[in-house]
Amino acid sequence: MPHFEPFYADKLRGSLGIVDAQAVLDLRSASREKALRSIQDLLERSRFAQSRAVAIRLAPPPEGGGETLFQPVGKALLDAKKRGWIDRLQTLPAQDGLGFYVVLAGKPETAA
Repeated sequence: MPHFEPFYADKLRGSLGIVDAQAVLDLRSASREKALRSIQDLLERSRFAQSRAVAIRLAPPPEGGGETLFQPVGKALLDAKKRGWIDRLQTLPAQDGLGFYVVLAGKPETAA
């Protein structure tokens, strides 16, 4: 069987979710301010650590509709991806609920 690059192998396996993550950040009961501070803290700390996969869980919309943290958290994560702090950003699969699967870039390796 030929070898696939990890990106294409993941496509064959399906969406990555909570069981694939090394850590879970549960923001389902967090306020908007607390959630954004938690995301910022996660991103800042990740810049000095090894790369890792994190599942970020968010609460579903309230009964009858309403705001969720999906947009503000997604915007913060997208900004971090543009800065190079995130290698991979995708939504969680439907069975895992609302949220994101993120692979943090971690500390850049220095050439020896």
